[in-house]
Amino acid sequence: MRGGSLDIFLDLVRIDSPTRREAEVCSWCAAALTELGFTVEIDDSASITGSDTGNLIATLPGVQCDATLILSAHLDCVDPCTGVIPSVEDGVVRSEGPTVLGADDKAGITAILVAVARTVGSAGPRPNLMVILTTAEEAGLAGAKALPPHAFDGDVCLVLDAAGDPGSIVVGAPTHYTFAARFLGVAAHAGIAPEKGCSALEMAAQAVCAMQLGRIDEHTTANIGRIEGGTATNVIPALATITGECRSLVRSRAEEVRAAMDRAMRTAAEAVGGIVEIEWSLEYEGFVVAEDSSELKLVSEACRDAGFNPTTFTTGGGSDGNIFAAAGVPTFVMGCGMQDAHSINEHIAIQDIDGVAGIVSAVIARMAKG
Repeated sequence: MRGGSLDIFLDLVRIDSPTRREAEVCSWCAAALTELGFTVEIDDSASITGSDTGNLIATLPGVQCDATLILSAHLDCVDPCTGVIPSVEDGVVRSEGPTVLGADDKAGITAILVAVARTVGSAGPRPNLMVILTTAEEAGLAGAKALPPHAFDGDVCLVLDAAGDPGSIVVGAPTHYTFAARFLGVAAHAGIAPEKGCSALEMAAQAVCAMQLGRIDEHTTANIGRIEGGTATNVIPALATITGECRSLVRSRAEEVRAAMDRAMRTAAEAVGGIVEIEWSLEYEGFVVAEDSSELKLVSEACRDAGFNPTTFTTGGGSDGNIFAAAGVPTFVMGCGMQDAHSINEHIAIQDIDGVAGIVSAVIARMAKG
């Protein structure tokens, strides 16, 4: 691995890595980490995720320090992300073509690689380092969910994958449920014998109207994402499907809203005279870091060491951080400076690429001091 943080970032974004096609960028990162002295393992998760590679897990023993720091980012990017041509103008990196830039999450990977290269190249103590680069994060955190147990054997975990300025720290993320429901009625001719029919779409519509959606409270949201059904204007629809979700930073509220949405669907089906089949999935558990956490103090002080004012916030979105936190690792999802992620307007300032690497280096240094 050669060059500074900008060179490394530009090299990474030029490598195509859509979800489940991360093998090339994984190989590039494996070579870079091996060059730095890490032992690199590619796990067996590909058979679960459908990716063309497993997750990358790289380890480097500490020096005069028993603590372990996990540094994580994800290898995949959202489409359109093939053939990225980065351009640099006025200190900002953008994509020249009709693609995302890929700062989500190659800015995170860059910060990790630059920081570990700095610590390997310097004398003095350092914690045990574990670098985990996951596949298929953009497909429901699939890679992180398939990590082997030893990937969670750390004292602190930084997930480099949040929008926001360097120094911003995600200290809470929601529990997230999704569902798919099938309403089953009876088809009939809408003009000749509508009384013989039972409308599945009517059931679905009544269910949705009975739900509280949008922002329910400061910690909780719910949404219906898709509703489909029917075959023709003159046919009472026998089948309708809806998909939706609910999320909350408060675990009990997630359960309450899930139960209310479920009840609305079952009540609507019964009222119209049909049935409903509902499949719920727990996408990930939420987490909230205590304000007096010693690990939060460490990360906040490291931000100050690097010249940034730490700011903490909670988010309504999920990340691989949810998976690490659910496994019991004190986890912080760090702002990486990326702007307008998941769009072709995505961009990042060069100074922010450098700044995030500096924060990671400062966390390593503080952990080394105990």
